[in-house]
Amino acid sequence: MEEEIKRCVEMLLAGKVILYPTDTVWGIGCDATNEEAVRKIFELKQRDESKSMLILLDKADKLPLYVKDIPLIAWDLVPIAERPTTFIYPNAYNLPANMQAADGSIAIRIVQDCFCQKLIKALNRPLVSTSANISGEPTPATYTDISEAVRAKMDYIVPEEFASSTDFKPSRMIKFVDNYNFVVIRE
Repeated sequence: MEEEIKRCVEMLLAGKVILYPTDTVWGIGCDATNEEAVRKIFELKQRDESKSMLILLDKADKLPLYVKDIPLIAWDLVPIAERPTTFIYPNAYNLPANMQAADGSIAIRIVQDCFCQKLIKALNRPLVSTSANISGEPTPATYTDISEAVRAKMDYIVPEEFASSTDFKPSRMIKFVDNYNFVVIRE
């Protein structure tokens, strides 16, 4: 696994786009701090830049690096999320404008998948994660469901043997409204 992580980090630091397994479905990703790499993903997915993407972090104590004011309730909810859950935080920063939603928010998931955690830790930056499909098409549940057209556009594809998810569906999404309130966007 260490050699695979090293190969992915080299690609990501060079501004490349990868196809990789997450704790939910396979994702298309890049270094979330690289504006040009993020733009490549929007183009590849034929996705309007007004539809923001989420980032993955390996641990919650990195949240203050990318969110100015973390809602107090986040510190209670994030650690107890039993299944993959993406939280939408207000006031993103240290990220390019094309990674933030129009309201300045950012969607972040703390991954539980071993491969993703090691990759993000080695990269030492957040990783973009978006489903491996063209916008508007169904989200592929497994690697074999990913279209050849999408695979052909990748700079690198992580071997399928590193996938460990058994969930095969997008994460739950929760948006923080203020310090004490939230709404469930997707169950």
